[in-house]
Amino acid sequence: MFIKVVNNFIVILIGLSLTKVAYASVDSFVSNVNELIINPLIVFLFGLAIVYFLYGIFEFISNGENEEKKTKGKNHMMWGIIGIVIMMGVFTILNLIMDTFNIKGIDPKAGSVQLEDYNP
Repeated sequence: MFIKVVNNFIVILIGLSLTKVAYASVDSFVSNVNELIINPLIVFLFGLAIVYFLYGIFEFISNGENEEKKTKGKNHMMWGIIGIVIMMGVFTILNLIMDTFNIKGIDPKAGSVQLEDYNP
């Protein structure tokens, strides 16, 4: 029994040592994360804020006689506008930082990152 377990362990170690590992540069990893995760998430949240704002307008207009629902609609509009401003502020602050520190090779709109090699 013990010999069988040791043999299986050795086979697993040999198999792991023979596997090929794909190496990717940090630039391609950051670019893929930005392009496939971050940018679609920002677009989704921006769209969600717009829908929330439009829902607040609909709720405010359709409930003209009910003050409680009108207040709820006003709150939805306010939070929708806050969400839109935050999403626009993210890109504004990012561009401001990149322009201030003269950072080249990063394009947040396209989701591409091409940095120079680090040579200390």
